[in-house]
Amino acid sequence: MSAQRHVRKGCEAYLAYVLNTKVSKLKIEYVPIVCEYPDVFLEEFPRLPPIREVKFTIDLVLGTSSISIAPYRMALTELKELISQLQELIGKGFARLSFSPCSAPVLFVKKKDGSMRLCIDYHQLNKVTIKNKYPLPRIDDLFDHLKGTIVFSKIDLRSRYYQLRVKDSDVPKTTFRTRYRHYEFLVMSFGLTNAPVIFMDLMNRIFQPYLDKFVVINDILVYSRDKSEHAEHLRIILQTLKDKKIFAKFSKSEFRL
Repeated sequence: MSAQRHVRKGCEAYLAYVLNTKVSKLKIEYVPIVCEYPDVFLEEFPRLPPIREVKFTIDLVLGTSSISIAPYRMALTELKELISQLQELIGKGFARLSFSPCSAPVLFVKKKDGSMRLCIDYHQLNKVTIKNKYPLPRIDDLFDHLKGTIVFSKIDLRSRYYQLRVKDSDVPKTTFRTRYRHYEFLVMSFGLTNAPVIFMDLMNRIFQPYLDKFVVINDILVYSRDKSEHAEHLRIILQTLKDKKIFAKFSKSEFRL
């Protein structure tokens, strides 16, 4: 493959999924095999995620004192959205009131669909967090594993970081400040420096028996040599997600069956 030759010469490469966005919206009950696993594709998280073999930890540089940053100014529309999203986080058990001396400011980032994503500015906390050196996958290795395969499905996880709990002793370090109260996360928050690699560690442990055989982890990419084999592979992966109570987003997943 010419792409592989360029990668091995040091060129940057990216794996992209090319989708036809004009295709009518499918319903899960119409997709073979996938329809057998509706519990994997819930619209909302039912509760705080279960205790897993991996917990998110925040290890700080020795001698670090508590970090407390004043809240950012928000427009009235943002404050209204803030109240709504805080109520949702607390209602699901993902966040709670905090009395920690730590705090980080919050801000909103507009998503592609026009909705607002609540983000915590953990910039100062990240500066003093010991970086986790867990290896992320190489794109050229991924190309090697895809050689000879022709059927692919992509499973997009729903709010992936919220599916992993924070270690109890590190929960106070996640505290964020609003004009109303202080809150802290019980689940891994977007913006924390080690979140991607710790989540990758979790996924690699869960799918270890199948890695480099018919699944790679970034999003979950299932690959096979033919449709019959792909059906078998997909069923294994979906059953694993169900058993481990890892939830996916059907509307952003793609299945080729």
